[in-house]
Amino acid sequence: MDNDFLFQVASITAMAGWLVLLASPFTPRWTDRIPELAIPLLLAIAYAGLILAFWGQAEGGFDSLENVMKLFTQPHVVLAGWIHYLAFDLFVGAWEVRTARREGIFFLLVVPCLALTFMFGPAGFLAFTALRGAYALQRPA
Repeated sequence: MDNDFLFQVASITAMAGWLVLLASPFTPRWTDRIPELAIPLLLAIAYAGLILAFWGQAEGGFDSLENVMKLFTQPHVVLAGWIHYLAFDLFVGAWEVRTARREGIFFLLVVPCLALTFMFGPAGFLAFTALRGAYALQRPA
């Protein structure tokens, strides 16, 4: 299958999950099923398939920055890496929404964290963790 086609399908699929997260105040059950479980599982299957099929053909490894750079010169491995990002960032975004709902954090305050998680993964997680901390300080003991 064509890498560009797989890239497009994976990206659109992940985007659908992010749209469901943005609608989560209106559709909490969908949020708990689609972007938290179904889409990350589909992406994980695609990732595992790419890794199983092409990992052995890739040069490099994880023992140095230079070898990581070599590893990501193989198009199928780069695609697997992209799908890895899509799956885990969406999973973290779904966790943020679920946690915010459970802890009573106003959803509009979570939206910037979701945007950061979508674009810059760990920075969004950091922002959401700071938001949780600020909310925790405001709660009565």
